[in-house]
Amino acid sequence: MKAPRGPFRLFFATFCLIGCVTTPNQTFPDAAALPAQPGLPDPLVMMDGRRVTTREQWERQRRPELKALFQHYMYGAIPKPVKMEAKTLAEHRDFLDGKATLKLIALVAGGGGPSIDLMLVVPNNGPRPAPVFLAMNFCGNHAITSDSRVPLARGWLYNSCKGCTNNAATEAARGGQAQDWPLARLIERGYALASFCSSDVDSDRKEVSDGIYQWLAGGDAARNNPTNRGSIAAWAWGFHRCVDYLVTDHDLDAKRIAAVGHSRNGKTALLAAAFDERIALSIPHQAGCGGTAPNRVAPALRAPQSNGRPIAETTVVINQSFPHWFNGEFKKFDSAPERLPFDQNALVALCAPRPVLFSNAQEDQWANPSGQFEVLQAADPIYRLLGVEGLAAKAMPPQRQLVDSRLGYYIREGKHSMTADDWEVFMNFADRQFGKKP
Repeated sequence: MKAPRGPFRLFFATFCLIGCVTTPNQTFPDAAALPAQPGLPDPLVMMDGRRVTTREQWERQRRPELKALFQHYMYGAIPKPVKMEAKTLAEHRDFLDGKATLKLIALVAGGGGPSIDLMLVVPNNGPRPAPVFLAMNFCGNHAITSDSRVPLARGWLYNSCKGCTNNAATEAARGGQAQDWPLARLIERGYALASFCSSDVDSDRKEVSDGIYQWLAGGDAARNNPTNRGSIAAWAWGFHRCVDYLVTDHDLDAKRIAAVGHSRNGKTALLAAAFDERIALSIPHQAGCGGTAPNRVAPALRAPQSNGRPIAETTVVINQSFPHWFNGEFKKFDSAPERLPFDQNALVALCAPRPVLFSNAQEDQWANPSGQFEVLQAADPIYRLLGVEGLAAKAMPPQRQLVDSRLGYYIREGKHSMTADDWEVFMNFADRQFGKKP
């Protein structure tokens, strides 16, 4: 094999002494041994410098390598699948004045493992099977609807969630976020919604690990370090276990499952889609650093402002604020993200040729909307290699103009939030990509 030129030359010599890596079970170099790459690394260039030129090379070599790299250097290993028993707790065909069926499903791992409460809302009328949006929430299924038949979330919740006291849901929490989850409109447009709470898998606390990682560690604290556990990877595992159920439900179209999420949940939705090809479409909304924005933040955006913070979130800031979201290796890049052998364009590349929509808000510069557009531009060549359209736009579109190519982009006025208006954009994008008539 011919040695590469340029910045990879010295690294290549060191790397091959360690062993060329294509699977998560092989050894990767320490972060300090990786060469600096100021620009977004090309997903079509392998670690040993070879360029990917065919679909077969992408599928057999580079894609597995990238999945291993992301798990080793950033998110941690996504837990292995476990068989979960699906128990139908209730099914109510009179939901939303008879326009939908409400299904309450418990996905139980057994042996003291996680139990996921999956809420499913399916249209009673219209074409079947229905396409479905799968979304993780962080205030509980009960916050999405005021229907008292939906059980209150069992796990730890943020006190910032309406109606939550001492990190637990109360009856006052019902429907606390209903205005942001337009169930009736989703049903009207022929979509189902499946949702589960993040705390069913792993509560979002940097000092406590009480979910799947605690279970896998068998109670051994030495094997369950909160700052090295990778909560985003755990939540992605939760997406995958919900997909295990969704593909068995005859009311749902197993080939039209869309993963959607806002902020940290958007980071999770993108990772889940990248690692599970059963997810046909991904919509990470305002997912920012650690998700849809580049780890290599432009100098003008990372310079401290008068409040001491940069304009856009950086790896060092996110790792200090949320040390439990990523693994310990990722923290080694806090002062040198340019040493990462990938960037978030490679995570989008792992979704190819499936559609991905990045959606943003103009005042949410913390999520780096311009950098997100650059990530899509840098993922475009993989889509082209696979014979499909990537990103149709050459520049960021005006506000409220949806770029609905295979790689999509949207930005509106406003701040960091997910609104009923955003869901209209999500459905418009899904209509186009799923070949569904509005």
